[in-house]
Amino acid sequence: MSDEAQLVLQLLAVLVFIFLGVRMGGIGLGLWGAAGVVFFAFVLQEKPGEPPINAMLIILAVITAASAMQAAGGMDFLVKIASGIIKANPKNITLVAPIVSFFFTVGAGTSNIFFSLIPVIEETAYENGIRPERPLAAATVASGLGITASPVSAAMAVMVSLMEPLGFDLTEILLITIPASVVAVFAGSFLQNRLGKDLKDDPEYQRRLAAGEIESKREGSGPVEIRPRGPLSAYIFLAGVATIIVLGLFEELRPVYEVAPDEFEQLDVTTTIQIVMMTAALLIVLFCDTKPGDVMKAPVFGSGMTGLIALFGVAWLADTFVQANMDTIVEVLGDLVNNYPLTFAVALFAMAALTTSQSATTKSIVPIGVALLIPAQFMIAMWPSLLGVLFLPANGTQLAAVAIDRTGTTKIGNAVVNHSFMPNVIFMWIVAVVVGLALAAAIHGTEASSPDPVEPAPPAAEATAEPTPEATEQLTETPTEEATEEATEAPTDAPTDVPTEVATEAAETPTPEVSP
Repeated sequence: MSDEAQLVLQLLAVLVFIFLGVRMGGIGLGLWGAAGVVFFAFVLQEKPGEPPINAMLIILAVITAASAMQAAGGMDFLVKIASGIIKANPKNITLVAPIVSFFFTVGAGTSNIFFSLIPVIEETAYENGIRPERPLAAATVASGLGITASPVSAAMAVMVSLMEPLGFDLTEILLITIPASVVAVFAGSFLQNRLGKDLKDDPEYQRRLAAGEIESKREGSGPVEIRPRGPLSAYIFLAGVATIIVLGLFEELRPVYEVAPDEFEQLDVTTTIQIVMMTAALLIVLFCDTKPGDVMKAPVFGSGMTGLIALFGVAWLADTFVQANMDTIVEVLGDLVNNYPLTFAVALFAMAALTTSQSATTKSIVPIGVALLIPAQFMIAMWPSLLGVLFLPANGTQLAAVAIDRTGTTKIGNAVVNHSFMPNVIFMWIVAVVVGLALAAAIHGTEASSPDPVEPAPPAAEATAEPTPEATEQLTETPTEEATEEATEAPTDAPTDVPTEVATEAAETPTPEVSP
């Protein structure tokens, strides 16, 4: 069997297990994902991938803090404030939530920060009679788009290292990705407001309401009584979120540790989120009249754990599939870009969908574009195609949004890819790339930049002049081994007819870590 056929068959197997998990519902998605890992390990004899431990710990920390806030009455307090803002025009939440989520991600450098907003968005929408799918779906996609507009994301660090030799620094990248992404988020929010039935007309919501599976919204039942320490718990929670954003933006504020002689390591953003949110949960329990047992009884805690288990199984299955087929995936997409350079955006999107990792996709596909001499400004414009990580419903933010929506309007369809996020994944991707390409052409033109000018050859008269004794000695000197190696290295600016094999080799990357 060819590698390409094996790739297709194994991808179909992944989709089947996800489909079975969707049909079961609840934690079934995670359980069937784990069953898929068993199938790959024992039947297909493929080594299991790595479960997304860091992402799971972040979800656990954020959900614990959010549950503590809900148990203390802070969630009701935030909903009351948000409700007052949107009562004049209830559709505002579908616009405000995505914008806030986008900039939270830009500041923190990771879409994991979005987990802290999911319960607030769902509660605010539900209590105001708004279909929760609308703000949740738009905000989830907007958060994913924030990765390529964040100066502190891991994917941006990779992109800067690849673009700086071409003359494009961090500022020039952001001048393209931020405006293009903001336009896409606004456009996607308006689109989302027109999708799906209103909540009162949704059949699944009415079924759950009639079956007593959920409580009816409190709209019109009078003001909600806020517990005395509710506002304080909300302020502690929001202070934790703000702390994460500040530490993400200003990395010099994060401590540096000496892990070995003359070897230092800085506290990363992922660990920062975990310890800050767990500390916020502790402060809420200590100072907001909340018992530890009440935290575990909060509705947010149960739905959050459902999302965590789903992420555990599905992301583990996805990583197992990627590790088994990484070389083939890179080769197939490398051939596509090599033959049709303008499909660079499609290759980025497809690779991100298969690996669910923005950093790994950037490492794999962007070097191919560099080798093919695609103008750097256009590669940057197409870089938001990393939104493909949300193509399959295997991302933690997607699963958490589905799990947290008590109305059932945010869902994964029976066909797996027909989930609530898909319309805006495609729409925001197209808008961001189109706007980015227009900006890139307007700012930098359409020609590739040449940041490393080649020194012109000496004039003929100078070339024929009698060389000095020192020059003669240098000319006759045997080149060193290092010089020989440097001379034989292929230059970055290779000819346009780079063979597929070369492009593929340039795109090889270590096994990625799957992260939401």
